[in-house]
Amino acid sequence: MKNLLVLFVFFALSGNLAFSQSRGGSSYSTAAGLRVDFGTGWTGVGPNIKHFFNSHDAIDASLLFYDHAIGIGGEYQYNGPITGAAGLKWYAGLGPQIVFATWENGPTYLYLNPVVGLDYKITGAPIDLAFDWRPAFRLTQGTDFTAGRFGLSARFTF
Repeated sequence: MKNLLVLFVFFALSGNLAFSQSRGGSSYSTAAGLRVDFGTGWTGVGPNIKHFFNSHDAIDASLLFYDHAIGIGGEYQYNGPITGAAGLKWYAGLGPQIVFATWENGPTYLYLNPVVGLDYKITGAPIDLAFDWRPAFRLTQGTDFTAGRFGLSARFTF
């Protein structure tokens, strides 16, 4: 486990150097912190990581702890700058989420989550904040759609 952590940190830092050189150091390549998933239904909190593969394409993943469930999810995000607003980007994406109920013989749910939001990297500080709308399409245990879902992330960039 320790070797995996060292490998992850090495990958993140080396990716950050390459990304900073190609973008003139104006953004970040990886950010890790906390996400709060809230709105209609359960509220979840847990670790969140976002990694850019280039200036537009990123993957965002979370492990969320709800009252009686655990959710693991991720999505591809396309990011674009907002002209005249340094550090502010818009993004849109899509990805799966699996939610495991923690009570005995509880169900497992599979969701498909589209996402649109704003990502703000604070200039001069290693802090990134994001707010998004993330409606949920439940695909198992009976289909359902929940429009009132949101995410708030606070992350340390490196």
